[in-house]
Amino acid sequence: IIRDRIQEPDCKSGFILDGFPRTLAQAQELDKMLSDNGERVSLVMAFDVDPAVLEERICGRWIDKASGRSYHVKYAPPKSMKLGADGKPIPESMKDDVSGDALHQRPDDTAEALTKRLDGYKSQTVPILDHYRPHGIVKRIDGGAPIDKVWDEVRAKLGNKQ
Repeated sequence: IIRDRIQEPDCKSGFILDGFPRTLAQAQELDKMLSDNGERVSLVMAFDVDPAVLEERICGRWIDKASGRSYHVKYAPPKSMKLGADGKPIPESMKDDVSGDALHQRPDDTAEALTKRLDGYKSQTVPILDHYRPHGIVKRIDGGAPIDKVWDEVRAKLGNKQ
């Protein structure tokens, strides 16, 4: 799929792969595929975020299934949110601001799921970064910074790729 897609005219000046490759074997296959066309991976962006920040961001997300509206207990709480004695939202109080329907958390928006995802990052993604690091193309970005700073850093690194 990727081989065919990157041959399209809109990829002539380059393309971005988001979330791929996910394993070292996929990275090696990507390198081979690109090499066959005289191309190579020219930039890898690694977004660094403290695990505690990730947990706060991920575990605080709530959504309205019908509309897709999203809320966050810290950054964009629903008007109905009430906190329990433990400082956490009372699930029954989490209602959509527009419809009043109950909000839901995705099954993978839990501390346990995050731990598994971080373990996967260490076992699968870190080796990809190690694979590309000797080529000088891995650029680290502070993903814990405010969004405007993250975006400025991404644009700067995209503009400075070789």
